[in-house]
Amino acid sequence: MKWQQLILVFIASISLIFAGNALAQTDININNTNLIRFGRSVTVPENQVVENALAFGGSVTVLPNARVLDTAIAFGGDVILKKGVRVDGNAYSFGGKIVQEPGAIITGERATFSDRNGMMHGSDRGRDRFFFTISLSPIFRISNAVLAAILGLIILHTNPQFLPNLAIKLRQHPTLAVLWGMGAMVAIIFVSVFLAITLIGIPLIPLLSLSAIITSLVGSLAVALFVGQRLFSNRNWSLQQQFLVGLAILTVLTLIPFFGGLVVFLVNLFGLGVILLWQFGREKPQIAT
Repeated sequence: MKWQQLILVFIASISLIFAGNALAQTDININNTNLIRFGRSVTVPENQVVENALAFGGSVTVLPNARVLDTAIAFGGDVILKKGVRVDGNAYSFGGKIVQEPGAIITGERATFSDRNGMMHGSDRGRDRFFFTISLSPIFRISNAVLAAILGLIILHTNPQFLPNLAIKLRQHPTLAVLWGMGAMVAIIFVSVFLAITLIGIPLIPLLSLSAIITSLVGSLAVALFVGQRLFSNRNWSLQQQFLVGLAILTVLTLIPFFGGLVVFLVNLFGLGVILLWQFGREKPQIAT
């Protein structure tokens, strides 16, 4: 990998992080009727009428006597309807709960969704925070690494060329892999917004998220193999050994406070990008030997 490519990849990754932070601080207001926010909560002002109110990573609060003509949806938060609020459509909460004060009306469907129990009403928000905290713990990341090691060894045994070919693709075109990953993340965000607004597409959002997670996971296995090959290319090690060493190095890096989160982000970015580049890119990787 050339130093110019490394610098470009680093700049692109940092730019994506800052762009994500900027997006999280920005409201999307479509024709003054659709309030959409990423990373924080949405508040519909008192006595205002909106078509949709959506929060990705926050709660939706509708202040007294306001009206939502279509849907109020919170991903990772609560839907809070104050006194005199009217929701003509549906109200959904993914990972939170729906709070209706006296006089608040929902004419459509009212439902909450939990990762563990599917659809349920009155889900426990504190439990969701507990699992979020656990997901950042060293034990959780080490356990994930063990599962990734098992999955990677199975793939190397059943399809010995798959991960090595992805690693070659990553070595040949790291910049393209980052661009594919960045494009995919942006596309996932906007497709999720579109599906949420159309209502009929809401059940597809978990499927879209699951597909992105699986794709990133498989791609991250190739990133681990790539790291092992690059750092220990002079040793006569098997693919399995290179993969395990690369995975161990990445796992140790993820345990470093703050820096570990950046490593996780970059591994998933490269992983998602290299899978898409391998699948849809015009150039095919060389056959690994």
